[in-house]
This record gives sequence, C-alpha cells and structure tokens, in this order.
Amino acid sequence: MTNYLQIHHTSVLVSDTRRALAFYRDVLEMPLVQRPDLGYPGAWLEVGSQQIHLIELAPTRLESDTTLHGGRDHHVALSVYDLDVLVGRLDSHRVAYARSRSGRRALFCRDPDGNALEFVELAG
Repeated sequence: MTNYLQIHHTSVLVSDTRRALAFYRDVLEMPLVQRPDLGYPGAWLEVGSQQIHLIELAPTRLESDTTLHGGRDHHVALSVYDLDVLVGRLDSHRVAYARSRSGRRALFCRDPDGNALEFVELAG
C-alpha cells in the first residue's frame, strides 16, 4: 500500500506576481489563499483540495520559444467540470488556447510567463 494520497501543490515560476494573479485569480477564477512571508514574492491559489504556488523569479525562457499547444512541454493539468465555461472565460479575456489533439474534451493555454496549462473536462 502506498503512503501517497494526492498532489498537495505544484509550483509555477512567474516573472511578475501581479501579472500572474491577473491571469490565475481574475481570468481562471482561482481563489487566493493565505501565504506566509517567505522572503520572496509569490502567491498561493486554491484548486479544489490542492494548490498552485506562484513563485516569482527572473524570466527563464522567452515566450517566443513556446507553442500554444503545451502537450509536449512541462505543464500542469487541471480537471474542470465544464470546459465550455472555461472557453467562455478565456475568450472574454482574449486568452489564446488550443484544443487537445487527442480528441478528449481538453484544451491548452499559456499563462503570461509562457507556462503551459492543460484543462481536462471530467467525464460523466
């Protein structure tokens, strides 16, 4: 029997916490949770019972080095109840996205720092 229950959080490197929050909190509607003073900028966001930790560092790659479809890139995949609701939010904020090439109800987009995000609609 394994001792592992679930992923607690994933960290995403960002170059500007305010800009990242405008995307994760305002566009994707992820609630901000309290974060202790760790001595560097960042933010924690709630995703169901897990979290995304935004960690502000100097930019590590150029946005032009990435493609919109992040399936073969480092990425975070999040389950959603209704992909169409997310599509509406992305469209209203003019965030580009690509549908999954697998035929699944899924899409990829990138945050303002070029980090790839995948959203997969739960079956059922």
